[in-house]
Amino acid sequence: MFESFTPFTWFHTILSLIMLVVGIIVTLEMIGRRHGDSWTVLYLIAAILTCVTGFGFPFTKLLPSHDVGIISLVLLAIALLARYAFHLRSAWRWIFAICVVVTVWFDAFVFVTQLFLKVPSIHALAPHAPDVPEPPFLIAQGAVLVVFVILTIAAAIKFRPQTV
Repeated sequence: MFESFTPFTWFHTILSLIMLVVGIIVTLEMIGRRHGDSWTVLYLIAAILTCVTGFGFPFTKLLPSHDVGIISLVLLAIALLARYAFHLRSAWRWIFAICVVVTVWFDAFVFVTQLFLKVPSIHALAPHAPDVPEPPFLIAQGAVLVVFVILTIAAAIKFRPQTV
């Protein structure tokens, strides 16, 4: 599985994993009504770099992964504005929370997709996914979606940072 990884692929993959883990930490902090600025900064940097490096792989046409990257970059730009230009005041608090958690979900979605594409034992469960979404793939992605809908709502409601 890993023998075909180039240094660039490793770099992108490690960034993606950092983005996912730190994004979950930031999400849980928001739900716990905490605001760890260093975790948030690390998340935003890893998320932006993950999205940008995703365009560094050879391609001849835009793929669904590129669409996810473009949407994520737009959401991250809004999150940056909410945090650093509008200082999480008023509606910018929940806008920030939603943008961050949705970009974490996008990374989780791609992570699950990559598991089905690259891990032989998981790939065997749905050999045609994601092009032909088979039940194991749909169940996995559906479960991830449900979890992130709940996390997004909870973060938008509970995140109450002190004025920054």
